Formats: sequence, C-alpha cells, structure tokens
Amino acid sequence: MIHSDNNNLSVLIKEQARKIGFDLCGIASARVMTENGEVIKNWCQAGMNAGMSYLERNIEKRINPEYLLTGVKSLVVTGLSYYSEIRQKDPLTPVLSRYAYGANYHGVIAAKLEKLLSFIKNVEPETNGRFFVDSAPLLEKPWAREAGLGWQGKHSVVINKRIGSFFFIGILMLNKDLDCDQPVNDHCGTCRMCIDQCPTGAINDNRTIDARKCIANLTIENRGPIPEDIIPKLGGRVYGCDRCQEVCPWNKHIESAGTPEFAINEEVASMNREEWLSLTEEQYLRLFRDTALERVKYPSLMRNISAAIKSMDYQR
Repeated sequence: MIHSDNNNLSVLIKEQARKIGFDLCGIASARVMTENGEVIKNWCQAGMNAGMSYLERNIEKRINPEYLLTGVKSLVVTGLSYYSEIRQKDPLTPVLSRYAYGANYHGVIAAKLEKLLSFIKNVEPETNGRFFVDSAPLLEKPWAREAGLGWQGKHSVVINKRIGSFFFIGILMLNKDLDCDQPVNDHCGTCRMCIDQCPTGAINDNRTIDARKCIANLTIENRGPIPEDIIPKLGGRVYGCDRCQEVCPWNKHIESAGTPEFAINEEVASMNREEWLSLTEEQYLRLFRDTALERVKYPSLMRNISAAIKSMDYQR
C-alpha cells in the first residue's frame, strides 16, 4: 500500500491512466454546472432534443455530480482515441461512423476505469468512487473541458490539440480532494468549417446541435422513419456521421489509435453495397454483437441501409 498526499495522488492517477491505455487524463473539482443547466433547458424548450424527452428530465442531476456520488470531491476525466486510417474499402457502400468500427466503447472504457479505481483504492483504501461511460445523466463534454482535456468545438465535440476530437470520454468520480487541471481555452478562432460543412445544417452558432436535423441522431436514436428531405443529404451514412469532425483542421494530423479493440472488423470493412442490402438478422447479430451498432436493432439498421443507398443514388 502506498500512502500519498493529494498532489502525489493526482500524479499517480495520471501515470496509472497512461499505463492502463488512456490517451488523456485530467482532473476537475466537483461543482454544480449551473451555466450548462440553462443551456440544456433552453435547448430542450426549443425542441432541439427531438424525440429524446429524457434530456428534459433530471437537469438538476445532470449539472450536479453530488446526485451520482454523495461526497464527491473530484472528477477524473479520461480520453481514449478511436481514430483509425483503416476504413471501409468500397466507396459505394453504406458508411459507418468511425466510433462504431470496433468493440462497444462502453465495455472497453469501463474495464479500464475499473482498473484505475482499483489502483486508487490500493493507494488510498478509504477512497469511494464511481465511474461512468455515457451511462448516467452526466455532462461528459463540459467536464472534459473543465479537466483540461480540450475545448468544446463549434460542433460541440471536445477537441484536444494532440489527438483531435475522435476520442471517447470516461469519468471517474472520487470522494478525494485532488490537484485539478485548468480548463482549456477555445482554439477554434474564426473557423466555421464544421458549421458550414454539416450536410443538414444541424450545427447551431452557440455550440449546440439541432438533433431534429442531425444525421447521427436520425440514424441512431430516431425510432421513426428518416425524413424524406433528409435522405438526399445522408451521403450514404448508415450509422452516425463524422462530417463535422472530418473537416476540422485539428483532425488533419492525428495518429491512429493504439486501441486494437476499436479497429474495424475485416469482414465489415470488406462488405459491398449488395451485401449490406441483403444483410440477414443472423448476420447482423454475428457481425455487430458487442459493437455500438447494437444500439439500433435490425429493423432500424435495415431502414438506415435503404435510406443510405437511396441517398447515394441521388448523388449519381
């Protein structure tokens, strides 16, 4: 057992996070994010949460980490890159968002955070903690900024100078006072490429997204049909959309992730248009079990495939 002061413990946590495989790790002091509560409230009142009515509930819980861990003092925020240059091979096939290429990120990151919490408890046995991976009413992106991982770009996604924006956020709450990092200032400047290049004009000027227009929302969270006026703008996208990140200058010179779990399945990478169109439910279960695509059930994925193919035909 190692006895440590708060300063040394903060250093040890970051060193261990790197050893476990995280690309980024920062620490923020727990507080109520009142300013973000107003943003969420106004965004929902404008109807921009589309069918995601759950976002209107528990706003007080979303901005106050005390609701998730009584006595929370600090939040350890981690980043794990999923960027890869290895992509789908057929340019005429339905397009997957990069984050859906490999294993479901929830399990991969949760396992790493569990290891990190175990390490901390070994150093400081009285530590109490909880970890979250997109699994609770928690403002991951504002906390990532608060912990110094990066800034929220105009597309609302967190950008880090070194690894860009293609990374997952994981959060570990602790009942320990730790040395905290400084929030990162904005480095988007006058650039508007993400806003101007969004296929559906879904990005607002205040770093929020209109989910009613967002291709990611319409192909993942949306339970109804994809609107007819959106289909010509899909650009073949069948699950998610990376356009705003692809055009971001901060993603021009980043390296591929060193996380093998996030590499694309070779069979999926090689699928052509006909194989996507004729995908059976059995194939769906075999190819996409334990991946992010499990979030859309087979009928919804086939709806997306049909719309994606139709959108590519519009572009011919």
